[in-house]
Amino acid sequence: MKGKTKIGIIICDRYRMCAGGKCLRALRNRDGAFSIYSEGEVELVGYATCGGCPGGNVEYAPGEMVKNGVEVVHLATGLVVGYPPCPHITFFRDFIRTRYGIEVVVGTHPIPQKYYDIHMKLETWDSAEWKEIIKPTLGNEKNRLSYD
Repeated sequence: MKGKTKIGIIICDRYRMCAGGKCLRALRNRDGAFSIYSEGEVELVGYATCGGCPGGNVEYAPGEMVKNGVEVVHLATGLVVGYPPCPHITFFRDFIRTRYGIEVVVGTHPIPQKYYDIHMKLETWDSAEWKEIIKPTLGNEKNRLSYD
């Protein structure tokens, strides 16, 4: 992507106290799902939780973000790596795209290796759908270790 892209991030409410350090570092370094912005500027203009299961804030937060110019919403990596991963993640993605007409990317920072290891043992991401979901944040082991 070129030019300046305004983004918003929606995190899992389980991590509502998260200061966003991994997401912001990944954004600055263009790691994980932020690698799509290798060219051009990125401005974070919104950051919110999903509101807790089943994600009531997903209905409204993207609208507020759009008022601030958001073009792309990232559903944070925490929604993917939590125990269990968010059961609503694909609905959130599809709802935001349909309701607000903006792009949605699943993921922010690379999956930390400690989460990767457990989810591999649990076979959490063995389905074709999950393999596609984690692709933007999978990276390689060295990159995952740097986010442990």
